[in-house]
Amino acid sequence: MKKAVTIQDISCIGKCSITVALPILSALGIETAVLPTALLSTHSGFDGFYFHDLSKDFFPIINHWKEQGFIFDSIYTGYLGTIDHVDYVKEFVKEFKKDDTLLVVDPAMADEGLMYSGISPSFPSHIKRLIEGADVILPNLTEASFLLGTDVLEKGYKEEDIISTLKNLSKLGAKRVVLKGISFSHDQKTLKGIKGKIGNVTYDAISDRITWHFHKKINESFCGAGDVFASSLVAMLMKNIEFERAVSLSGEFVLKSIKKTMEEENYTNLYIDFEKALPWLMKRTLLI
Repeated sequence: MKKAVTIQDISCIGKCSITVALPILSALGIETAVLPTALLSTHSGFDGFYFHDLSKDFFPIINHWKEQGFIFDSIYTGYLGTIDHVDYVKEFVKEFKKDDTLLVVDPAMADEGLMYSGISPSFPSHIKRLIEGADVILPNLTEASFLLGTDVLEKGYKEEDIISTLKNLSKLGAKRVVLKGISFSHDQKTLKGIKGKIGNVTYDAISDRITWHFHKKINESFCGAGDVFASSLVAMLMKNIEFERAVSLSGEFVLKSIKKTMEEENYTNLYIDFEKALPWLMKRTLLI
């Protein structure tokens, strides 16, 4: 069984970060280790959340792992929260990443034009150091703009703006880029029938190939959607599912998870009931 380690926070309530990554990776047949960077009472979408930095525990854990000779097939990073966490993860990657280790970086730091609560304005310049040498990075439009030091792409962007953003992101050192949450108000030069849809766009820097993956748009934002997408993508890549198909399936999985959530009476958009859509994803990966 392949082994992954996911490095991000534990949000005790809210279904994001490790509490999303661990069940999804495990359900898809990946043995998953966790290296928590912080303990949060809830995710940052809740007001007044408690944040406990676990930095002092980081190196005792990884030193024990080194003593035991643990090896990981994939390293998957999500919300880190502080600049120190980025430095520690950089050291972890240096120690544990081999030539064939999949490194996936989700620069989870911002959305809808704003940095997450508690994130330093200088954080993007530090996360860029982690992106160098990554196999896949998974920014949304806000995170992409912060990483590139440009104005945030909001309404009115065009196909060529997205292509330029993808290629500029790849210059930060990642082999493949997935730009999440793309939605056009009208058809583009090479994209037809996309009005009212949302999707993810991929760029493979090695083959110079761009692919677009659109699906129905839900006119409501759900916390944790990025973590659901990233976790399923990591698992499928580790199962050797072709990159573009893995991106497409992960997008569909998020959509189905949101629909399952919205079927509940008095649902909240502070989390996604991804568990109810896991059987669908497991069938697509031939587990059941």
